[in-house]
Amino acid sequence: MTAETPGHATLIRNPLSLVGIWLTTLGAFAFLGYLAAEALGYFDTPYSGLIGFVAVPALFVLGLILIPLGMWREGRRRRAGRVWSWPTINLGYRRTRAILTVVGVLTVVNATLIAVAGLGATHYMETTEFCGQVCHEPMKPEFSAHAVGSHSSVPCVACHVGPGAQGVVRAKMNGTRQLYKVLTGTYARPIPVPAHGLPSAQGTCEGCHTPGRAERDVIRMARTYAEDETNTETATEVVLYMARNHWHARKDIRVEYLATDLKLETIPYVRVTDAAGQVTEYFAPGTDARPAGDLRRMDCLDCHTRPAHAFSPTADAAVDVALASGQVPKSLPYVKREMVAALKQENPDERAALEGIRRRLAEFYAKQPAQAADAERAITAAERLYRTNVFPSMKVTWGTYLSQMGHSQMTGCFRCHTDEHKSRDGRLIRQDCALCHKEM
Repeated sequence: MTAETPGHATLIRNPLSLVGIWLTTLGAFAFLGYLAAEALGYFDTPYSGLIGFVAVPALFVLGLILIPLGMWREGRRRRAGRVWSWPTINLGYRRTRAILTVVGVLTVVNATLIAVAGLGATHYMETTEFCGQVCHEPMKPEFSAHAVGSHSSVPCVACHVGPGAQGVVRAKMNGTRQLYKVLTGTYARPIPVPAHGLPSAQGTCEGCHTPGRAERDVIRMARTYAEDETNTETATEVVLYMARNHWHARKDIRVEYLATDLKLETIPYVRVTDAAGQVTEYFAPGTDARPAGDLRRMDCLDCHTRPAHAFSPTADAAVDVALASGQVPKSLPYVKREMVAALKQENPDERAALEGIRRRLAEFYAKQPAQAADAERAITAAERLYRTNVFPSMKVTWGTYLSQMGHSQMTGCFRCHTDEHKSRDGRLIRQDCALCHKEM
């Protein structure tokens, strides 16, 4: 085929390339329209970002791919039975110069649109809304707990994506695997814990917190309530020795351990390297040498196992917190008993559960019209406690997700502090309450 001259049909005049041109043009205008609409505040759902920064740019790029693909197919069709020769670009023709100018300008525009869309997509996929709401069902428990926790202003990527390019690549690969499971509906219900493969605390937590630098002890007040008419309160004040508790995470101390189960509950071997470099090994009963396996360096996440996604271990504990914080009026008769009973009812889904909670409490307090306002506060609080702790579609209920902090929910400190982990010279990892706190 000889080089084309002006006036001849061009390679771009084929159905596939024309579809590509149409898609590219549509994608460009749709993306610009989305940017304008977002700037004006018309989109406030997490799905809008998925469409604007992912779907629309993908449509745009698909069109760009189809244009040269169609030209290649058209050229192949024309070359059938003929000898191919490279086309000649003759800048002496005004039309050729005009076409090259248009192609150059469009290339710059297209590259700019792709770059802006890519930056937008990257930014959007780093938001908490993307992580928690696009994958709506599987991440609903974690997203709900995060929203009411002390880390609610910390985006997911700050803790779940490690520093540097390696951390980003690992997170994206993990995200691709999770996306496949979401699309195929093969994700676990509930999501198993602990989540392995998370970045270390050195690259995440320590961006805001300095380990081993606790400067003062902390006084905590634990309040519990009886299921009697007056909701009798019991208060226990505890002093926590913060410097002692955070000794494990000091920069000049290295505490390492080896666990034999995925939940890191069974720890037969501990190795401590002190500030002077002296190494001490501790062995559980029945263990005479270091077991096979990789050592894990103890860091923040070994105790603070659910720092941003805390769930109440029981309905009883959740109601205690609501009463202690004033969300529920303690003067309401039998409110502790009735709220716990309402929250423990078995229901097939969230809607039925919320209806059941409201019905039970409303019926119980219907005979006390003078306390209608307090009863409504209790109902609202009970509904909130349910929505942030129980998720039937994900098989998450009271006690599904527990924390290793302390030793009230799981083994916690007593994984190592057993009075049985012993060094070769007879020293023990002591199980002594006074090491960490004292009651007042």
